[in-house]
Amino acid sequence: MITDVEAAALYDLLNPWDPTRYPGDAFFHEMVMDAHAVLDVGCGTGSMLRQARELGHRGRLAGLDPDLAALDRARRRTDVEWVAGVAADAAWDREFDLATMAGNAFQCLVGDDDLATSLAAIRGALRDGGRFVFDTRNPRVREWEEWNPSNATEVVDGTGRTLRVSHRVESVLGDVVTLTETTSTPDGTVLRVDRASLRFLDVPALGTLLNEAGFEVEAHYGGWRHEPVSEAGRSIVTIARRV
Repeated sequence: MITDVEAAALYDLLNPWDPTRYPGDAFFHEMVMDAHAVLDVGCGTGSMLRQARELGHRGRLAGLDPDLAALDRARRRTDVEWVAGVAADAAWDREFDLATMAGNAFQCLVGDDDLATSLAAIRGALRDGGRFVFDTRNPRVREWEEWNPSNATEVVDGTGRTLRVSHRVESVLGDVVTLTETTSTPDGTVLRVDRASLRFLDVPALGTLLNEAGFEVEAHYGGWRHEPVSEAGRSIVTIARRV
């Protein structure tokens, strides 16, 4: 079996944070370093904020996530605030210049009520004019069609064992995709199965939600170099401002 602690460590192996190698990491890193006070919603193991501090960020950094095992890894750095909870739990009042949701974490907000309460809480945490930046997968690309066991990833964990991580889509209902992530040994022995639902929203839907929540959309980009959103671009990068 794979414990929650081991799963958090495996996540870091599969998703290394490196602004020098990955354009998406560089995009978020630049915005974080330019802001005095940053709230990272869905911070996971805290890689983005930990590295920002390591590279000289002198302001306030706070990370929020419901995964306690991930937060335990994040808390190895004690000069960042780490808070357990979901986006809707954010109870700060106009304390941050920037809120982020990296790694497509915004798509984990599936229901209309969850989206509305989460956006209201994030807006409440931002000062007037504060910015909210997040990325989502472009639904027009239908990336979920690639999520099948034939596209599994193999990685060697900290104990030296080889693990195989694969995905399988269970259902596509409207704009919500439900899938499983299976961690196994190379011979197929299943060690862990995780299940999640993700919501795929297009640009008009994102704009409507943000406007209703009291944000003004500053930009939608189709990539990390400020490209326009396109039919073929995999990402929608959104920057919104509290009004």
